[in-house]
Amino acid sequence: MTTEYLHTAAVTLLKRLVSIPSFSKEEAATANIIAVFLNEKGITTNRSGNNVWAVNKYFDKKKPTILLNSHHDTVKPNKDYTRDPFQPTEADGKLYGLGSNDAGGCLVSLLTTFVHFHDKPDLKYNLIFCGSAEEEISGINGIASVLGKFKVDCAIVGEPTLMNMAVAEKGLLVIDCTAMGRSGHAARDEGENAIYKALQDIEWFRTYQFPETSPLLGPVKMSVTVIHAGTQHNVVPAECTFAVDIRINELYTHEEVLDIIKQHVQCSVTPRSLRLRSSSISLDHPLVVAGLGIGKTYYGSPTLSDKSLMPFPALKMGPGDSARSHMADEFIYVQEINQGIDTYIELLNQVL
Repeated sequence: MTTEYLHTAAVTLLKRLVSIPSFSKEEAATANIIAVFLNEKGITTNRSGNNVWAVNKYFDKKKPTILLNSHHDTVKPNKDYTRDPFQPTEADGKLYGLGSNDAGGCLVSLLTTFVHFHDKPDLKYNLIFCGSAEEEISGINGIASVLGKFKVDCAIVGEPTLMNMAVAEKGLLVIDCTAMGRSGHAARDEGENAIYKALQDIEWFRTYQFPETSPLLGPVKMSVTVIHAGTQHNVVPAECTFAVDIRINELYTHEEVLDIIKQHVQCSVTPRSLRLRSSSISLDHPLVVAGLGIGKTYYGSPTLSDKSLMPFPALKMGPGDSARSHMADEFIYVQEINQGIDTYIELLNQVL
């Protein structure tokens, strides 16, 4: 297949995917489309829930395996959309539509790259393509639910990075905090205001600096993002709850961060999950070396992806721009998709 065919096939497929809602946990229809696309090319697919995967024609269990992965679920449309989010349209070199940038462009670029290599004999690595579900919510029925079904040595995770190499990624820890006071009448000197107690801890979260700073990922970042307290204006609140979003570099574990927090705040602290760890891939890994060899640069990413759930080295790299993810009137440049396919093929040619 020519690269021109792959370019056209990728854009056509992306338009079909954009036209069908595929919110997290509701991706059955787009999973069907991905499976049909592969089946039409004579490629056998496997499916678990809304995750679809396929292996290269000459798969050899004795060889190491590279996973090509991106997700086909989306967030719900931003309220400021001026275009129909499910009507894929091209204008001024851009393809508009929900999920076009995050991560539809990556998914179709990796998928057509897989098709390009599928029937090539004598590859040094096996290839597995997986279009996964529930990435936007880090759901248990997404990529983590299928990784045990096949052996993987390393991966390319398709997320919009302008085709630069995200070799490290911050982990995510979300905690729920509760400050307890005592209710009373606001007109009298009664009770103990839980909001005031919470404010002391919130100020600590705002100002505390973790001592270890990563060269790639920078410092640990904590942000108080949600707060709830009170029932009516004349009652001193007895409870104030707030959530903290914490982005953790590779120099701390989730447990270490939790211990530090608990040493400094009065409120109770409950983590929602300890799954989403910081991750990195060595600069001397063959995938990174190949990327450097074709002129790509590397960086540490502050945003989370399914890379965090993979117990093997993974390189995050894909067409599109992370700054456009979840924005109103989301788009990707068609040329970015074309260049993404060409770059994936060029990089993998160095490795395979």
